[in-house]
Amino acid sequence: MGVKAALSVLYAKQQIHLRSKWVRSPLDTQIKWMKHLVAQGKYTVYGKDKGVGDITDHRAWRDSIPVVDYEGIRPYMERVLEGEQDVLWPGRPLYVAKTSGTTSGAKYIPLTEESMPFHIRSAKMALLSYIHESGNTEFVDGKMLFLQGSPALTEQNGLKIGRLSGITAHHVPAYLQRNRVPTLETNLIEDWEQKVMAIVKETSVQDMRLISGIPSWMQMYFEKLLEHSGKETVKEVFPNFSLMVHGGVNYRPYQNRFLELIGAEVDNLELYPASEGFIAYQDTLDQEGLLLELNSGIFYEFIPADEFFNDEPKRLWLDEIELGVNYVLIINSVAGLWGYNIGDTVKFVSKDPYRIVVTGRIKHFTSAFGEHVIAEEVERAMEEASKALDIVVSEFHVAPEIHPQEGLPYHEWFIEMEERPSDIEDLTRLLEKSMVAQNPYYRDLIEGKVLRPLVIRVLPSGSFKRMMESRGKLGGQNKVPRLANDRKIADLLTGSKA
Repeated sequence: MGVKAALSVLYAKQQIHLRSKWVRSPLDTQIKWMKHLVAQGKYTVYGKDKGVGDITDHRAWRDSIPVVDYEGIRPYMERVLEGEQDVLWPGRPLYVAKTSGTTSGAKYIPLTEESMPFHIRSAKMALLSYIHESGNTEFVDGKMLFLQGSPALTEQNGLKIGRLSGITAHHVPAYLQRNRVPTLETNLIEDWEQKVMAIVKETSVQDMRLISGIPSWMQMYFEKLLEHSGKETVKEVFPNFSLMVHGGVNYRPYQNRFLELIGAEVDNLELYPASEGFIAYQDTLDQEGLLLELNSGIFYEFIPADEFFNDEPKRLWLDEIELGVNYVLIINSVAGLWGYNIGDTVKFVSKDPYRIVVTGRIKHFTSAFGEHVIAEEVERAMEEASKALDIVVSEFHVAPEIHPQEGLPYHEWFIEMEERPSDIEDLTRLLEKSMVAQNPYYRDLIEGKVLRPLVIRVLPSGSFKRMMESRGKLGGQNKVPRLANDRKIADLLTGSKA
């Protein structure tokens, strides 16, 4: 064991001990952050608007602070982007993370001097937890690959703006910089396909031991690596590769493909990072769920998912949650987010400590590859195409095809229509054009050749009726899901599964 590896074991033990203090007192920790948010937020524009200074407990919190999505904070963020101070949080943000919104187009999420360190600390704690649990320190003395967005930042009224993964690249601890790849020059390449090939060439001769990224990105990297090296498996290229770190989308659909590509099982470490905050990470190898980060500047609230669209849904804090219930996650943070719905749903699998699993989104969506496509986008695309071609579509559904028999993965559109257009390629072209225009993540995946353009499957009349019947969902109150993140409905539509 090298010196760095030996020191990492001691450091991990120390940090896990320090973490145990808040793990043992989760409710007190959350109350501490609620009080801190009140103390810091009451002098801001938002705090004065909502009477934050009068809040003394969670009941008063619920009465003062509404639950919102990005549209609810957009007016405040516009003032932040104009350079105004003390709007959502004291001072001005350290950075602004630009991300694709689900219903609001581009979103701008503040990262403050107080919130930014928690993003870095949580990622570090995930690795230290793994070292402490597994005893594996081999990756510390080898190369580590982080597949991430460009670290290039733009500036607006003195604010630095970029994607979260690119922003965090500027904060990698010094002790990891020597081991970290790719180089800054490679990381700055904007074209994703060119960037992956540059990373492949740079890393194929290195002693790679840790690889991190969104699963769809890692899959593309592995495939290009094997093509470039002429090897059969990743393990032949990187014999010491032992840890894969992933987050962003569900890993399970990729497991079989990764086992085939890698040629052996390697340990997996799951993270739950978001621009709005680093929510949770895998802290153990033998228990389900991710440790909820309760001491990272976030005061959490939870709304039962089946009540979310009610006029007055329950709005719970940590002491009131139940195991096995699907909750919409609401965060209040030192980044200046208040009553903010990030759109995710979670389920608690443990209260000692508090561990969660991510169960999906509160609205139907497709993000098998990190594209974050929502119902509104596919419905708008279909509306535009139908009008342009003067066709009537009875029903449709969109599902990801992750492992096609040939070529790249894609989105498959299952369409039932009263009259088929003269050329189905015209419909394909118009739908694809609209999706690329609406969703920048989808566009990046298409242009980067992670996905190929969508594929249409025209279904015979009555297909959706029979599918809904088979699910016991036939009736006026039951709507056909426009899209899904799996192929359960797709299989019912095509009869692939009983």
